Amino acid sequence: MKIKRFFAEDVRKAINKVRNELGPDAVILSNGQVKGGIEIVAAIDYDESLLFAETETGTSRESEVTEAEIETSSQEAVTEAGEQRPQHKNRQPKIEWSQEPTLVEMRGELQNLRGLMENQLSSLAWGDFARRNPLHARLLGMFNAMGITPDLAKSIAEEALNLSEQGNDFTYVWRNALGILASKIPVADDDIINNGGVFAMVGATGVGKTTMIAKLAARFALRHGTQHLALVTLDNYRIGGHDQLRTYGRIIGVPVHVASDTASLTQTLKDLSDKRLVLIDTSGMSQRDIRLNEQLSTLYDSSPRIKSYLVMSATTQYSGLDEIARAYRDIELAGSMITKLDESTNLGSAVSIAIKQKLPIAFLGDGQRVPEDIHIARAANLTNRCVTIMKNSGQLPDKESMAEVFGGIAANAYE
Repeated sequence: MKIKRFFAEDVRKAINKVRNELGPDAVILSNGQVKGGIEIVAAIDYDESLLFAETETGTSRESEVTEAEIETSSQEAVTEAGEQRPQHKNRQPKIEWSQEPTLVEMRGELQNLRGLMENQLSSLAWGDFARRNPLHARLLGMFNAMGITPDLAKSIAEEALNLSEQGNDFTYVWRNALGILASKIPVADDDIINNGGVFAMVGATGVGKTTMIAKLAARFALRHGTQHLALVTLDNYRIGGHDQLRTYGRIIGVPVHVASDTASLTQTLKDLSDKRLVLIDTSGMSQRDIRLNEQLSTLYDSSPRIKSYLVMSATTQYSGLDEIARAYRDIELAGSMITKLDESTNLGSAVSIAIKQKLPIAFLGDGQRVPEDIHIARAANLTNRCVTIMKNSGQLPDKESMAEVFGGIAANAYE
């Protein structure tokens, strides 16, 4: 698209300039009075897609007027001293356009129209899909209310419908679908409390890592005694970061060891080599924190015995959990633990992440009581908890949300 600005004494002369320079196919984008006459902004080779591309990049577009170098028509002259005068080149200045108000308004209106059309098409596609496939649509709605991601919900629903002989019995198909979901949920084989080992809890701020460690430590102490148990903290970033774990340690009767870097953690683990279970608490920090790599390196380089578990809060949305899980992939996570089930309105997001990232779930936490509110993860129990939390939260499917989430899938079903 070529854009140019024209000035003239009146509208007629300005339009004549547009026609003469850009031709009869030129489009007038804006016009208005300025000092000394009329200003018109016109374009040729108008392409609507360029406006959308400009909006997405957030940058103003330069005009596509070709930059030309014009040589002077005078021939080289020889000076009185006999020197040859160099030929000069005049460069036509590049025209750069700022955000024209008319273009900005046009882009906004086009985007609004596109969004409205997409919503309407999604709603129509979903409505048609639901009328043709009521059982399929109902399955998708239930999984959506549970927090299961659309792609996973679609896969499970299709598999359940293919396996079901009693095609019109929703209860029968729904049970099959839940069984398929349970079969996809990875659970950890590590029996931390009975088998022991060296385990580090990693994750974002406030997900309940320290409380989970306290629950595991208390369970172990009740079953095997405190002489074979040790607690270590790497939380050197927060003010008073050691205090909570030290409080739990005093209650359980176990000292808390502090390590600040790779060398000190390596030495601490050597000193605790006779302990049956060592639990390591780490600093909670954002997945975007530049210090995260330093902490991960400390764990990774200290000892090959360390198994790291990602602690995820069931109250965190899927997009946040996915970003967190990807941030910790470099340390080869042994599995995951899910906390705050008692505060969550859906468990499906955390379950979907565990399935997608192949993170076996070891334990669940559903309260603040130590050591009562901790449970070994079982696939069937996790599936039942997903359904129970959905029913208790009242997160039942509605037409608008279903059209927004599954409208595209419904449209592709007929292609």
